[in-house]
Amino acid sequence: MQFVNPIRDLKTIQAMKEELRKHSIRDLLLFVLGINTGISLLDLLNLQVQDVWDGQNARPFLYIKDEKTGEDKAHFLNSKIDEILTEHLSNIDWKPEDYLFKSKKDCRPITRQQAYRIINHSAREIGICEKIGTHTLRKTFGYHAYYRGVAISILRSIFHHHSTAETLKYLGIDRAEKKPIQVDVNL
Repeated sequence: MQFVNPIRDLKTIQAMKEELRKHSIRDLLLFVLGINTGISLLDLLNLQVQDVWDGQNARPFLYIKDEKTGEDKAHFLNSKIDEILTEHLSNIDWKPEDYLFKSKKDCRPITRQQAYRIINHSAREIGICEKIGTHTLRKTFGYHAYYRGVAISILRSIFHHHSTAETLKYLGIDRAEKKPIQVDVNL
């Protein structure tokens, strides 16, 4: 497995969204859900409609059993996810047990390889030259969460890392970098 990078620039993230939208809302949802929750690719691909949709609206939280601890972890489904999820699910008649990222060929979810092709192809189309893959989604989430004030200890827990240094390296963050951290309580 090769090392991939997070997408650091917000304009590049927006360009990725626009490129993915050209192909399909499903592909856009994969990207948006990944960069806004930090959920692993395997967990993303195994999501069923009932995990994120109550029949009429997006659920506020997605609960996924943590493989390492065995406990259910809550992942907030923000307004960006809600918007794309609503658009995706309003186009087709879905059953609760359908996979959210259903293959166009059968009823199973898309494969890891197909998810990689989707993300990598769109990245190349918009001119990203860095190494990009499906793990980029998770790293992008962590990178932006860190610079928006999420404690590194929380991110370390999400990623199951043993040390803060490991998490910072994983996210491509240099402690010497003097980029300000934005804590936005926005009451």
